[in-house]
Amino acid sequence: MEIFFLLLLIGIMAFALGSGYPVAFALPGAAILTIGLAAASGYLFAGNTDIFFHSGGPSQWLSAGVTNLRGVYWEVDRDTLIAIPLFIFMGIMLQRSKIAEDLLVTMAQLFGPIPGGLGISVVFVGALLAATTGIVGATVVAMGLISLPAMLRNNYSPQLATGTIAASGTLGQIIPPSIVLIILADQLASASDQAGTIRTALYKQSTGELSLPSEYAVTSTSAGEMFLGAFVPGLVLVGLYMLYILVFAILRPKDAPSVPYEGKRNAKFWLDVVLTLVPPLALIFLVLGSIIAGIATVNQAGAIGAAGALVMAGYRLPKAGTRNIFVPAALAIAGLALIALALAYFPMNIKQVLATGATMTGIYIGVLGTVLVVASLIWSALRAFKMENTLSEVMVETAKTTSLVFIILLGAAMLTAAFRAFGGEDLVRDFLNGLPGGFWSKFFIVMLVIFVLGFFLDFIEIAVVVVPIIAPILLADPSANITAVWLGVMIGLNIQTSFLTPPFGFALFYLRGVAPKAVRTVSIYRGVIAFIGLQLLALVVVAFYPPLVNYLPARTSLLAVTAPPPVNPGLQYCIADYIHDEFEDRGDEISAAIERAQGLDVSYLPASLSRDWQEGLEKAAQAIPLMNEINEADLAMEQAAPEYRPVHTVVRRIERDMNRINDNLEEARTLLSRGFGDPDRLEARIAEREQELAALEAQIPDDWLDTQAAFNELASADRRARQLFQRTVDQAYQPVPELIDIIAAADRLPPFEAELNRLREAAPTLDEDTVDDVFRPVESAIGDVPAAREIRSLLSDARGEIEDGNFDEADTIMAEAQALLQSEIEWRTRAEAELLPDLRAYEAAIRDTIGLRSQPRLPREQALDVAACNANHRDISLNF
Repeated sequence: MEIFFLLLLIGIMAFALGSGYPVAFALPGAAILTIGLAAASGYLFAGNTDIFFHSGGPSQWLSAGVTNLRGVYWEVDRDTLIAIPLFIFMGIMLQRSKIAEDLLVTMAQLFGPIPGGLGISVVFVGALLAATTGIVGATVVAMGLISLPAMLRNNYSPQLATGTIAASGTLGQIIPPSIVLIILADQLASASDQAGTIRTALYKQSTGELSLPSEYAVTSTSAGEMFLGAFVPGLVLVGLYMLYILVFAILRPKDAPSVPYEGKRNAKFWLDVVLTLVPPLALIFLVLGSIIAGIATVNQAGAIGAAGALVMAGYRLPKAGTRNIFVPAALAIAGLALIALALAYFPMNIKQVLATGATMTGIYIGVLGTVLVVASLIWSALRAFKMENTLSEVMVETAKTTSLVFIILLGAAMLTAAFRAFGGEDLVRDFLNGLPGGFWSKFFIVMLVIFVLGFFLDFIEIAVVVVPIIAPILLADPSANITAVWLGVMIGLNIQTSFLTPPFGFALFYLRGVAPKAVRTVSIYRGVIAFIGLQLLALVVVAFYPPLVNYLPARTSLLAVTAPPPVNPGLQYCIADYIHDEFEDRGDEISAAIERAQGLDVSYLPASLSRDWQEGLEKAAQAIPLMNEINEADLAMEQAAPEYRPVHTVVRRIERDMNRINDNLEEARTLLSRGFGDPDRLEARIAEREQELAALEAQIPDDWLDTQAAFNELASADRRARQLFQRTVDQAYQPVPELIDIIAAADRLPPFEAELNRLREAAPTLDEDTVDDVFRPVESAIGDVPAAREIRSLLSDARGEIEDGNFDEADTIMAEAQALLQSEIEWRTRAEAELLPDLRAYEAAIRDTIGLRSQPRLPREQALDVAACNANHRDISLNF
């Protein structure tokens, strides 16, 4: 019966959507009706409202969607959806400011003389509008009204002209900032949590371990990472469009002729080009650049974009009779310049300025810049409000669009909850996991389903209904070990086709609405076929070369101020690869540096420091041999994998089938024990499932446990080798910077000679009320000197003796402290002259290899190498 209600749920939803019922109400309505019917049927036929649910009851599943959506707003780390109204406002305001018209006219004049130049200009403008407005309908309509007549007038093929305009208008779905990327990021954040739980359970079932190693964990994603990940694939898609048009124009010049510019390319022409291109490019730089540079979050970048759009609208809106049209924009530019100047050259923390007595100049400059920016925004807002009531209309449209998005999100959350209530998620997971071919067969089926759904559903519906169901299954699969950002971009590229695929391709409807009657609908449909093929080609390219998506987010993360330290477990595999390559290239140089360090005279150092130094050198000498052991362990696993993998795959598939049957068996036993259903049928079902289990268990090879144990031993040897290498290099490097800091502080100790003399002379005159005021400041100051805590401890002991009135004992301790201070000054001064340069040279020689894990963050060169390594997906399935 669960399957019946699951089909009923899908049928009601499909009927409602097909009949034109608003999607915002079709989704939750289908969920409420189906759950209600299931509860009523259970009460009528079995006397239990919960009987036809996979688990729980109707009240739980009716509230689950609302509860899940509400969690988005209560979790501090899940505030991504706040960016949606900001980017919607930005897009609508820029669309109202006629930016598309200016860009299209200017680019057509610029690119027209080359073959297919008008088509290339449309793609270029589509990419720019995608990075600024991101509104498909507005972009397609604007380009259809302006470019389509010009392209047809210049003898462009109707198919090429309409296909170019429709496809270019959809670029806003994949080129950031994009609403669909924000929604996908939010959905994938939840999916990553579920995938982590699934993978942990899989690891526990396979190995018996209770916790999943951090390096095997599923990493989540954010809207910022989605923007970064989609940036290069978006450019790839733009490049494919332009290349196709250029090749088409070369092969069939009559259908895409060049259009010479009849005017003069004088200074005024180039000034118009600059004034048309620079503002949107500057806005793109501010929005995306602030995210890429780690200066702003997605929400903050959305606010920047909304403010920038308002300022641009202030001078791009119809301005007949308006004076000083560029003054607000000039104020904004001046204000931003002043703020940048203040941040670059002055301390801007007002507490720090007041505490240190530094000049307030930077604060004053920053306040002035802020005032200018705020004045610019107020001036631009007033102008937008007065000019055809633009601001009010944009705010109303923003509120409507945002409300629609959030209502759909709520409805989709309720529909997804109902889908899970009837076991739909388990059915999908079992179906996908049962497919032959591993991850890629599952992935292909999912992409195919999303592509087909694009013929009938909008991108938001696909993102919020399908993604929560399939994403946890794909993310949890260890055989591909994909990143959430890669999966999100792949789905985003696929969803983009939904705007072009008939019968409900919205871009086709938009274009049909503004196209001349001479352009037949069939021509529009035929025109987009090639561009749909290009989108699928881009999908294949990104699928087989993940660094196109993963590299920029990884690079930005590792170069940011908040970059994870090199000891982060998720970085260890790639860090070991980097160190291995460095040992291969510079092994002799590093070994020579270690030998030189072993020849240094450290006999006059304190015994503890000398011992730590010698032990560190011994550990450093083991680094290269230990790395060779890692390579040998890796090689042993690689050699064993081809024989082990097929057996592992078969057994894990059998075990998944057994688990599914076990769940069914437990359900039947539970129903029987509670007196639900026909006892004879349930007993027959139990017997049948037990026979199926026995048959499956017999299919497991007899030597499986021995085979698994042998490979697990190889895997354990690899883990042990890596862990030993990590401990060894950490212990090898740690004494080096510590000793350098201690010796480099030699010049900080001599001033304390006079301080200790003063304390010793004053000691007899002090008592328990005055000794703290005299001793504690000196104790604190000398305690800040590296490796001088023993002196501080002696001073503290002397202070205690003075408080007890034991002045002779205090004098003895003070004399010991003075002698220790003199000894410290002597050996540190000698070491500063004899050892310090060689120590620094040795530290520099091993810092980026043996000492890499001990750095507070990865240096730039190493961060780029590790980012490139982490950008590739790594199969970890044999560890499960």
